[in-house]
Amino acid sequence: MFTSLQGKSVLVTGASAGIGLGIARGFALQGASVALSARNAAKLDAAVASLRAEGLNVRGFVADVADAGSVKALIEAVADTQQGLDILCCNAGVFPSASLDALCESDWDHVMGTNAKGTFFCVQAALRYLRKAQYGRVILTSSITGPITGFPGWAHYGASKAAQLGFMRTAAIELARDGITINALLPGNILTEGLQGMGEDYLADMAASIPLKRLGVIEDIANAALFFASREAGYVTGQSLIIDGGQILPESLQALA
Repeated sequence: MFTSLQGKSVLVTGASAGIGLGIARGFALQGASVALSARNAAKLDAAVASLRAEGLNVRGFVADVADAGSVKALIEAVADTQQGLDILCCNAGVFPSASLDALCESDWDHVMGTNAKGTFFCVQAALRYLRKAQYGRVILTSSITGPITGFPGWAHYGASKAAQLGFMRTAAIELARDGITINALLPGNILTEGLQGMGEDYLADMAASIPLKRLGVIEDIANAALFFASREAGYVTGQSLIIDGGQILPESLQALA
């Protein structure tokens, strides 16, 4: 039985939809006080309203993680509102597709600025509060794409997700002296709004390539985040947890026949 997260102050970036919203809901269901952050105010308001309709203790903060000033203001506002910050979930990310032939510098900078630099900005700004927490936790949402696998059109995305893990490993060493852990979630194919828009045939083909024969659900990622955030995970830091139904294991589709 894990120690309760009741009353813990949590911030989840990129939480207006998809995995981020699911992570925020997971923490709120455990009794945490949860701040959701996103750039789009209308989508953020809708996400907050959907969780409050379940009776959950959540609130929204508009911010752009690619902007250092915006991040600093976000962290301060969350800490002031929720009496500190115990758990930071760096989930905000963008994933536009572009082939190497078409990829331009602005595309690269946009993805790296949000996914990699945004992680750095959030962790750095949160340190003063995490150090005051009973036990501080940082959880990054990376991906299997980049650190382990590749996919056409996502060279910049894959680079940004691999960069998060490089950052994490050194950050884990530096944060350990303050009792703060930092770990990463590496989702595979998770059934989010974006993936559902690809159509039933696409979803069926993707599920067929996974040993468990199904796509992941958002709760699969939220549950892993809850583990990393627990008191009981206090001896785990600088680690990556792959949540993909075994997707990266087969050498070929013949292995699944």
